Amino acid sequence: MSFFGKLFGGKKKNDLSSSPQGLLNELVINLLKHSGLELSFEIQRSESEALLVDFFGKDEEYLTNKEGQLLDAFQLFLKRVVQHQFPDEKVSVDVDCADFRKQANQDLIDMADKLKEMAVNKGRSVYIRALAPKDRKFIHQYLAEDGRVRSRSVGEGHFKKIKIIPTKEIAEAASDQP
Repeated sequence: MSFFGKLFGGKKKNDLSSSPQGLLNELVINLLKHSGLELSFEIQRSESEALLVDFFGKDEEYLTNKEGQLLDAFQLFLKRVVQHQFPDEKVSVDVDCADFRKQANQDLIDMADKLKEMAVNKGRSVYIRALAPKDRKFIHQYLAEDGRVRSRSVGEGHFKKIKIIPTKEIAEAASDQP
C-alpha cells in the first residue's frame, strides 16, 4: 500500500482508529515516531468540543520556534487526515504546546486593543500587519464584540492586513475635537 494509501485509506474496523480520537492518537504516535522528536502528548476535549493535542517534552522549542510553524503544520496534517477519515462528523483538531497558542492569542488581543483605541481616539482607520487566516479570524471575532469599531481584511493572497474602522459616530466625534 502506498504512503498516502496508509494515511487516507479506508477506515479500520474494531480498533482504536474506529473513532476520531483513536485515529488521532494513532496518527500522533506515528508522527512522533517518524519525526524523531522527544515529545509526549495528551489528547482531550477542549471547551469548544475540539480534540486538543497538547505536546510536552524535551523538544518543545522545535514546535514553537518560528512563530509555531511546525505546530501549525502538525495541526493541519492531523485535522485533514481525521476529517478525511470521518467526513460525516464535524471533528475539529487543535494542537498546542506549552500554552503557545494561548500566549499568541493574548499577543493578538493586546495588539488589536492598542490599534482599536488608536482608531477610536483619532477617528480614522488603522491597519494591523498582514496575518494568516486563523489569526485574522480570531481578531475579527474579538473586534466584533466592540460596537465602536468594525473590521475587514484587506489585500490579496493568503496573508492580508486587517483594517480597523471606527463607526461613523466615533469618527465624527473625534473630528469635532481640536
